[in-house]
Amino acid sequence: MRSFAFDARSAPYSRPIPLPGGEQGSPADATGTVRVAHWLANENITVRFEAAVDCMITSPGHATLTGIVTRADGKASEFLGKRVGFSVQDGGRGRGRDRVGFTWSASADQNEAGQWGPARVGTCLAPAAFATVTRGDYTVRHAELTAPPAGD
Repeated sequence: MRSFAFDARSAPYSRPIPLPGGEQGSPADATGTVRVAHWLANENITVRFEAAVDCMITSPGHATLTGIVTRADGKASEFLGKRVGFSVQDGGRGRGRDRVGFTWSASADQNEAGQWGPARVGTCLAPAAFATVTRGDYTVRHAELTAPPAGD
């Protein structure tokens, strides 16, 4: 069993990136925290990690966000410093239709030699919300992306 706690908010143009045109940041810049707990039945332990949100894009009832893992239990230590992605589908209050998706169990990538391994996750990239939420209720408040600051 996995549990996810999302606390994220939009922070447009707050994270300048060192690429041409990235000096102002992105309209999808965001802040906040994602907390993940995963119960390993075969070991009877819960492994936890936490990620600092860096990007979020929404549409009505949906959100896609990414974050950099900043804290992790020993069994999740390979996640430290890596970006992870999430998608959330808000099925409406009390309807039991919420869903969540996450990158580490649904994505893979090939290198230049054709060898498979874990997927690299770019900002605001995640698979569709593939897992049914069995307890809890997510709320997604959609906001249009903000126009660039004046002068761009």
